[in-house]
Amino acid sequence: MTMMAAERPAAADQHVLDLAGLRHADLPLVGGKAAGLGELTQVDGAAVPGGFCVTTAVFQQATEGVGWFAELSEQLAGLAADDVEGIYAVAGRLRSRIEQVEVPAGAVAAIVARLHNCPEGTAFAVRSSATAEDLPSASFAGQQDTFLNVIGTAAVLHRIRCCWASLYTDRAVAYRLRHGIDHRAVQMAVVVQQMLRPRASGVLFTADPVTGNRTVARVEATLGLGEALVSGQVDPDAYRVSGAQVSDRRVTRKSTARYAVDSGGTQPQTVPVSRQDEPVLTEAQVLALVDLGRRVQVHFGRPQDIEWCLVGEAFHLVQSRPITTLFPVPPADQPGNRVYLSVGHQQMMTEAIRPLGISFWQLTTPRPMAVAGGRLFVDVTDGLAAPQVRGALLETMGRSDPLMRDALETILAREDFLPAAQAAPQLPDLAASSPATPPEADPALVDALVERSRASLADLEQKIAGVRGTALFDLIRADLPELRRLLLDPESLQVIMAGMDAARWLNEHLRDWLGEENPADTLTRSVPDNITSQMGLALLDVADVVREHPQVVAFLRETEDPDFLDRLDQLPGGDQARAAIEDYLDRYGMRCVGEIDITRPRWCEEPTALLPAILGNVDAFAPGEARRRFAEGLHAAGAKEQELLAAVRALPGGAAKAAETKQMIDRLRTFTGYREYPKYAMVSRYLVYKRALLVEAEELATEGVLAAAEDVHFLTFEELAEAVRTRQADREAIGRRAREHEEHRALTPPRVLTSDGEAVLGSYRRASVPEGALVGLPVSAGVVQGRARVVHDVADAELAPGDILVTGYTDPSWSPLFLTIAGLVTEVGGMMTHGAVVAREYGLVAVVGVPGATEQIRDGDRIRLDGTRGFVQVLS
Repeated sequence: MTMMAAERPAAADQHVLDLAGLRHADLPLVGGKAAGLGELTQVDGAAVPGGFCVTTAVFQQATEGVGWFAELSEQLAGLAADDVEGIYAVAGRLRSRIEQVEVPAGAVAAIVARLHNCPEGTAFAVRSSATAEDLPSASFAGQQDTFLNVIGTAAVLHRIRCCWASLYTDRAVAYRLRHGIDHRAVQMAVVVQQMLRPRASGVLFTADPVTGNRTVARVEATLGLGEALVSGQVDPDAYRVSGAQVSDRRVTRKSTARYAVDSGGTQPQTVPVSRQDEPVLTEAQVLALVDLGRRVQVHFGRPQDIEWCLVGEAFHLVQSRPITTLFPVPPADQPGNRVYLSVGHQQMMTEAIRPLGISFWQLTTPRPMAVAGGRLFVDVTDGLAAPQVRGALLETMGRSDPLMRDALETILAREDFLPAAQAAPQLPDLAASSPATPPEADPALVDALVERSRASLADLEQKIAGVRGTALFDLIRADLPELRRLLLDPESLQVIMAGMDAARWLNEHLRDWLGEENPADTLTRSVPDNITSQMGLALLDVADVVREHPQVVAFLRETEDPDFLDRLDQLPGGDQARAAIEDYLDRYGMRCVGEIDITRPRWCEEPTALLPAILGNVDAFAPGEARRRFAEGLHAAGAKEQELLAAVRALPGGAAKAAETKQMIDRLRTFTGYREYPKYAMVSRYLVYKRALLVEAEELATEGVLAAAEDVHFLTFEELAEAVRTRQADREAIGRRAREHEEHRALTPPRVLTSDGEAVLGSYRRASVPEGALVGLPVSAGVVQGRARVVHDVADAELAPGDILVTGYTDPSWSPLFLTIAGLVTEVGGMMTHGAVVAREYGLVAVVGVPGATEQIRDGDRIRLDGTRGFVQVLS
């Protein structure tokens, strides 16, 4: 472009800046697209069309002090993301006004001077560049407008105003609302570049945007301008590049392409028949483009989504933004390819965890873990590579999460991916085998384990009382081995494994002998000592107390006061309701959603989280429902036991088979409930630690060391200890980690991840599933039909009796909801994870591990759930 370069204006007059001088640090002034284009000019071999940027200062000057702009912006800020009509009305008025706004005279002079340096008739691309655009956490791709082949000064000035107005398109407004970005904090700059007339255009992803594999690049190409490709009007050629080879390509028929026209604008044209089936790019061109893209990736320091044009034989780059959907790769401390398993999928906590929560979980567990994207992963490479361990690892994964096992088998099938086997690693937590001598079904064993845990907790509470400062951290460090000892107590693990093995034995043998599918599901109803199911039933008892006092019920329906318990005493019956709720919190208040993250607010800290479940129980059930439920489950289990034993006795060798079956049933019912207790004991201990640490955090905030007590969530345990010792904290690091946490929350963690960044997907191998059904893992037998309620947050659940809950995952905090529903569908889970265990005990039909369930099933759909064969059908 022949636009005359100009020195950067003074800060007071930064109306127009040349693209070549822009850098990332200029983003607040020039927006994401312009900053990215400026960075691209620094990449060796990257050709970028010349041009300039009309800065955000011009947009601010044009709208500053304008009454209608401030008023409509305020109205927009008060809208919800799903208020389609409100967004349409308010945003439409804003756009209309902005398209007519006067461009400040100083900016007009600077723009005209740049344009007049070009030959008459030069065409330009006028492109929006918002400050919330092409960011690591949100690309905003396609949310604002671009205008191609704009000719003439008046047309360019008009399109600049149109770009400003596109800051308030309905889609851009809704996008910002969903991402929690304040409209009033976003500004718009505009890029004006020389218009290219390419023979081909397209996009290049320097990493595979679908699988995340960083060793694979993908190219999409179309004839003419890329406008048709970006808007989805044409089907592009597609190329997959692995290393230095085109490993796959798809050539489409191209009947039309979009080109610039001499009078301005663009229009589609018919492609000659002789060219319609030709590839857009040669293999050499694809490889050259990918090589250029990899240099761009190195410059930006992360994989990029690049828009390109081919003019003659030269590639020109017209945009580069980070690929925001890629999950980060865990840092490897060993050479070669590595394979990681998600801890969150095993623990029913796939959301991002803050640094303090991550460090506590690492201190709690004996196995070293990698961290990526705010999630924890276990490196199982050596276990997969070692034949001595591989079988046990795959068997364990197959029992808990068949999708994980299938993904691991996919990796095993790849030649030369895994390193050579070394000495067999120790994987006790992943490859635990059944005890050689299972314990007899003695309830005293469970009682002793529970009492041992309670005594240890009481001892901690006594020791920690009043301990402050560095002594507190010393005490917690000294106590963590006791927590690990309780979690890994061989006797405790033996009891848990005995219950699991009994369930497997009964399901396998009774299917072979009697054709019974999953009889253990019914046999585990109303088992003793299940702390999680007891927690759900206890909330029914709380509802029984609350229900008796109409004024209390009415108050609880309306209140949002976090201190509502203090106000209950003012109401008739409020003292009784308060006592019931507080007694419940004394027993179960250490629980919450995502409870393995110590930074998550516990029920005892935010008791309003319990109100939807309490009020739902008030509405849905009659008094005494908890006792009725437990008695019903006890009767069903007893009847099933008698039925099965009678049928087994009638078999050849029936007496011996019945005796062994009875032994397994006793073992199942005695030990299955205890499986939920160790985690309850762990989070009980977490609450003791947390309460003590918050005292230190609040003192640091009072002293001004921290801006707020909650900032400790973005320090590790050791960093917090150092802050308490020195009375100093790195506020910049805290702010950076808080921003990173928000980015991580938007990512979806994979079950299995490789060091190449590939999220390896598994699949279920099951033939007897109806066409179109969603397949999962059957964990609680039966078939039920009902209304699907798709719930992402337990606090938003509005369930009626007979509904089928569809969600990402459940942990113990969801248990109270299980009392209302008839069935459960989750995207994450295994045979012995929380949702499966409690669903069986409550007699619910359940299928877990259904990929994409919350997206493919809509709230309100009528669905059929088969918990025996493991699938979901959308009926209407």
